[in-house]
Amino acid sequence: MDSTAIVETLKLSVPAGSVEAVPAGDGMPTIYVAREHVVDVCRELRDRPELAFAVAMDMTAVDYLPREPRYEVVTHLLSPGVAGFGQTPKRLRVKVRVPGEHPVVPTLSGVWVSMNWAEREVFDFFGITFDGHPDLRRILMPEDWEGYPARKDYPVQIKMTPKVYEPLQLTPEEFAANVRRERAPQE
Repeated sequence: MDSTAIVETLKLSVPAGSVEAVPAGDGMPTIYVAREHVVDVCRELRDRPELAFAVAMDMTAVDYLPREPRYEVVTHLLSPGVAGFGQTPKRLRVKVRVPGEHPVVPTLSGVWVSMNWAEREVFDFFGITFDGHPDLRRILMPEDWEGYPARKDYPVQIKMTPKVYEPLQLTPEEFAANVRRERAPQE
């Protein structure tokens, strides 16, 4: 099932203009979903028997600075299919455009529980807020971290010159002595 067929199926039950098919270079069906309708569209993707995208595999974001809308939140879905009944597994990429001024998207953690931590990661690295999320706080960066390191405008603070290392050369005897020393009981 390609993205056009998925959009045609969705048009039967979602508001007009809330989904659009997107050509994808890698062949994976891809759709854009309007930010304000993402929860309703995702419920339809999950609950319609002909779609049955029961599993949300992953979520990430992309920062397109200086373009506006600045961000896209990208979710990968899986319809595992039912063995023996002719239904084959299928994948879908769902993209939501998010403005840079007010980066807020409704949470999908109520549709797929697996999105709870994925949304926290996107928040942690991009600063995109998920409205209605039950526990939106940092998950990988320290609580006192300032800024969002995956943003293109995040300041790079490394000012060290690269160091050049030479490989360590040991004789077989030196290597054996090091191993014996490390294995010796500590006093």
